[in-house]
Amino acid sequence: MRISAFVFGILCSAVLASSAVCADVYKYRDAQGNVLLTDQPMRGMTLLKRYRMQTGRSAASSAPDTMAQMRARRRQLDPLIERAALAAELQPALVHAVVRAESSYRTDAVSSKGAVGLMQLMPGTAERYGVSDRRDAAENLRGGTEYLRDLLQMFENDLELAVAAYNAGENAVIRYGNKIPPYDETQGYVRKVLRFYQAMNGEDKLALR
Repeated sequence: MRISAFVFGILCSAVLASSAVCADVYKYRDAQGNVLLTDQPMRGMTLLKRYRMQTGRSAASSAPDTMAQMRARRRQLDPLIERAALAAELQPALVHAVVRAESSYRTDAVSSKGAVGLMQLMPGTAERYGVSDRRDAAENLRGGTEYLRDLLQMFENDLELAVAAYNAGENAVIRYGNKIPPYDETQGYVRKVLRFYQAMNGEDKLALR
């Protein structure tokens, strides 16, 4: 199906309304110099750009989430979180706080940057901690808690720096002189995790058991 550039908006609307998770839109230039858009790969034309279109809500956000739904997921995952926290010698309340901030207890959560699962592991972190299936709750929690434990040890049990490093990476914290990096996302993330942690664990900030 070939269409001219001026109906790109119509194509996008149609793609977004479809039931598939995502679709591709290709932008070509033909031999006469006309710019064409199509949802099918074409031969004999110059490909200018390929758009990856999100066609609707992902499985992780197919319906509005409620606090009751999140709490139900938390109750279901509580034994796994407790086990992973104890194995990594972390306070379960801290793991709960990170899981809530990262994924709202959704095993199918996927970020725009490619982080996956309950503790939103990136591919490199998963490989580093031997996690083969980031969507598997137990594997994800094991890798995430081991990483968090290592960060706490690296930053001498400074919870704020460890949490900042979990979000922005340890190198970012080190680069800014062992301080929370001046990124809005990271600073907001630290506040959120600490708020969730303190709500579950009082005011105690001793994260390692």
